[in-house]
Amino acid sequence: MMFLLRSAFWLTLAFVVIRPEVDVRASAGSVANEALARGSQFVADQIEAIECDSLQCIGGKAIVAAALPPIPPSGTPMHVAPQDNPVPYPRPRPDWAG
Repeated sequence: MMFLLRSAFWLTLAFVVIRPEVDVRASAGSVANEALARGSQFVADQIEAIECDSLQCIGGKAIVAAALPPIPPSGTPMHVAPQDNPVPYPRPRPDWAG
């Protein structure tokens, strides 16, 4: 049984890697975005499910709900990479060359 599972896993992985139409980065980004959205929705649902009978409880729920960070898309980089200089500079002339 384990042999069949391993074989199916490696054959699927090989098919995904070899197939030219697959954009792994886009599909991984969409899966990550969906997982984050579902996770934050689950947390929000759990917070809303708490039954409050006091003003302190309601205020606590509002603070926790406001503290949940918005989900950034996974395709955006954390920082902007410096651009390469399009014009190459010549190497400095060695001292022995005069």
